[in-house]
Amino acid sequence: MKRVWTFVVAAAVLTVMVFPAFASTGHDEHGEGPKDKASESSEFILHHVADDTEFEFELPFVHLPAIHISEMFGKEPGQGLYIERSPGACSIPVEKSQEAFGSIFKFANGCWDLRPTKAVLSMWIAMGLLALILFLGRSRDQNGVPRGLFANIVEALVLFVRDEIAIANIGKEEGPKYTPYLATVFFFVMTINYLGLIPGFFTATGVLGVTIALSLITFVMTQIAGIRSAGIVGFFAHLFGDVPVWMKPLMFLVEFLGLFTKPFALLVRLFANMLAGHMVLFFILSLIFVVNIGAAVVSVPLATGLYLLELFVALLQAYIFTLLTALFIGQSVALGHHHAAHGDDHAHH
Repeated sequence: MKRVWTFVVAAAVLTVMVFPAFASTGHDEHGEGPKDKASESSEFILHHVADDTEFEFELPFVHLPAIHISEMFGKEPGQGLYIERSPGACSIPVEKSQEAFGSIFKFANGCWDLRPTKAVLSMWIAMGLLALILFLGRSRDQNGVPRGLFANIVEALVLFVRDEIAIANIGKEEGPKYTPYLATVFFFVMTINYLGLIPGFFTATGVLGVTIALSLITFVMTQIAGIRSAGIVGFFAHLFGDVPVWMKPLMFLVEFLGLFTKPFALLVRLFANMLAGHMVLFFILSLIFVVNIGAAVVSVPLATGLYLLELFVALLQAYIFTLLTALFIGQSVALGHHHAAHGDDHAHH
């Protein structure tokens, strides 16, 4: 019975949180009447999941002034962090083929819009919350034992990352060395994911640029691990492989491209799962406004169930991202052992 009431309360809270935002899309600013509900809902959903320099935070039934973060760092080219390197650079239209990477296209053409976006602000908030959480979780008694439930939970998560992710995939010798990085990745991604589930906030991991940056850091760490383990010579020797001379160029090309497929898998997995979950959630709720209010009987329970699933997915994706990172680092560390064993074989013969 308690589970039923928990589900009902969750559905009511979710409806109260989301209903005003969707309802506001049904009329234009001049009161000219309802627009096409399907297109209005689509525009709202795409605007909600897309990154932007304008971050508007509103509570249900409470209309707060919009917080225009970009204006704090300059409104026009040449002001603050809004830099125009050449006259008219910011007025150059983005080519249709470059629309998915419009900011990169503008940057390459001399329009340097360095103002924080919703994703950047969300990461700042996540870092602040994470610093506060870990600070509160550092409580220890005189013997160094965690004191209190919160401190024990934090230590349990750190030990889980160390023992079940780092050591299990990298090894007892090298695993603890990479635990600080893996723990940072785990807590950071998890905090961002959960922050995005709070109505009014934004999921930074649903932005391609953020997952690309996280994957690039993992890519660098993976190559550093390989070079530290096998050395520069051993690292590049692995790329050429133990094959006949005439096949070495082809082997190098295959292995070199393989270095980039791993971080690519990381960025796509995290980005797609977090973005798709939010979009499906809002599309289900939009049925109330696209069809009729009677659709709430079906859409609200479905959306509530999906939201509860997202609570699990947020943790799962942080775990998978960290696990794959540890796995890739472990594979690079193994290069050193392979190179050493290969050298011993040659010396023996």
